[in-house]
Amino acid sequence: MNTPVWVINASPLILLGKLGRTDLLEGLAQQIWVPDAVYDEVAAGLAEAGAAASLLWAQDRRVRDVVVPSSILGWDLGAGESQVLAQCMLGGHLAVLDDGEARAAAKVHGLPLVGTLGVILRARQAGLIPVARPLVERLLESGSYLAADLVRQALAKVGE
Repeated sequence: MNTPVWVINASPLILLGKLGRTDLLEGLAQQIWVPDAVYDEVAAGLAEAGAAASLLWAQDRRVRDVVVPSSILGWDLGAGESQVLAQCMLGGHLAVLDDGEARAAAKVHGLPLVGTLGVILRARQAGLIPVARPLVERLLESGSYLAADLVRQALAKVGE
């Protein structure tokens, strides 16, 4: 699905910042939005590698005053995940998040979503990167937990 607006959560933003590859988001989406709660979460983690670069990148993409509907509040997610999903509900935007519970809520609400691994795979398919494997390996080294079977299947889908 080609959605022009992607709404990103803190984890993918920080992880792509650690990889120095927030440019992949720009190559894949017409617009990227960062809800205030996500921006604040990234700002709170400035000591974490990649957070400062991610924060600078996110500065001009902030979305303020996000109202979270009760159907999202009932999931008891973090403020960032809740605001990402709320923004996506308003316009059918793509949710970019890794959190399992938030992904489940997105699916229940029929929202399109992608995680950090999916961003890398889409970048490979779009020709933004020649191969995905080195970025996926760096993603794992930087603290992302992905099951080995999932990684193998994902890389196989892009011919690696």
